[in-house]
Amino acid sequence: MKLDFLMDNAEQDQMWRFVAQAVAIRDNMVAQQNSSNILQGVKMTSLYTQTHRSVTYANDAVSLHSHDFYELLLCRSSCSPEYLVGSERYLLRKGDIILIRPGVSHRFLLRKDVSGPYNRDVLWVSQRMIDMLFQLDEELNTLAPACVLRTTGTQWEFLPDLFHKGVVESEKRGIGWQSMVLANTIQILICLFRASQDPQDNSSCKEKTVLLDRIMAYLEENFATRVTLADTANHFYVSESTITHMFHNKMGVSFYRCLTQLRLIHAKSLIVEGVPMSDVGQQVGFADYSTFYRAFKKEYGISPQQYLSCYRAAAGQIVVDLPQNIDSSQL
Repeated sequence: MKLDFLMDNAEQDQMWRFVAQAVAIRDNMVAQQNSSNILQGVKMTSLYTQTHRSVTYANDAVSLHSHDFYELLLCRSSCSPEYLVGSERYLLRKGDIILIRPGVSHRFLLRKDVSGPYNRDVLWVSQRMIDMLFQLDEELNTLAPACVLRTTGTQWEFLPDLFHKGVVESEKRGIGWQSMVLANTIQILICLFRASQDPQDNSSCKEKTVLLDRIMAYLEENFATRVTLADTANHFYVSESTITHMFHNKMGVSFYRCLTQLRLIHAKSLIVEGVPMSDVGQQVGFADYSTFYRAFKKEYGISPQQYLSCYRAAAGQIVVDLPQNIDSSQL
């Protein structure tokens, strides 16, 4: 996205070198690993926002994951997909919008009664974009955008068209397409802020609490401790096999694999916060650094240090000599 009004030519060249290096690192890692898990750890390549279509089938391997940016999902399916955000579970309808904040674990849940694909429009928004909105309109800083918004039959029924318009602009890439996507994103975000102030429009899509929800909340609270399947079963007065079958049927992974994914999500947050690599593993529940390293490499296809390098490169924090008048944190 052009920023001529903010930077001179030399500064623009410096900024785009940051972006180019981030993209190169991402492409190299994707080439090394076919698993989609690697994309969980990759920074946005756009400074502000990007959008695309996505589809997930019932038999697709989907991992619990997180991002370091905001993710908005517009449900395009009529099959009522179930979605887990943190420890809260939502049954989505066509036209529902769900907002996932940075660092929050989430994933699509498996349902035996659903055979159709889960189609959605995806909108990624950087923290830089949110900060820009707050600078333009300070009143927004006092509000929290709606996390789930049901648009069908409400005053927000036009929002799916905005999502679609942004996706089409991104795919066709005509003159000014980036500005069009940016304008669409601003309008969508403002609507989410406004909807949060209207209890009638901000009706919850959250499902009634079941055992899976209680266990996920328990894991969120205790992931940094020594959590076992046996202890968890005793805590909820159920058998180990009940939990094992539930995770297999709803999550498509074992109890321990889900726990590991949750720990790694929190580990990524600690890594970008600057916590020493030698301390990260134990702070999220791994016995030692080598165990943490192997789990991280197996899940994401890269080492913790490579993940940090990728994050810094994409964020403009790579080791380069900057002109004194450029603050890399503002690029």
